[in-house]
Amino acid sequence: MPPSKHIPDPRVLAVFEKMIEGVAGVALKGDQNPYLSMNGNMYAQMSKLDRIGIRLSKEDLAEFLETYQAGYHEGYPGFFQKEYAAIPEALYEDIETLRAWFRKSHAYALSLKPKPTKKS
Repeated sequence: MPPSKHIPDPRVLAVFEKMIEGVAGVALKGDQNPYLSMNGNMYAQMSKLDRIGIRLSKEDLAEFLETYQAGYHEGYPGFFQKEYAAIPEALYEDIETLRAWFRKSHAYALSLKPKPTKKS
């Protein structure tokens, strides 16, 4: 039997969508695991565990992890992404704070060296 299709939690997806509204011109990709990428570099995602993660610079990541007592984002069960902070559910109600951190994530993604993308 094929694995069942993951359907993102609508509540978490709504938070993710509100968070990214803080930056003009960004659009979610992916149906089962929504994410954002730029120049071949992913920088925000919603995991199969229905958790949001954002990629941050080393300095911003350290600040985020300490400020919110957060951990690394678990992109797939058992796989922790070392450049990504897991957004604590306690922040889901504070959209302005989420947007501020997302803007930092977006700025960091702009600074990354472009990666070649695979097109079919």
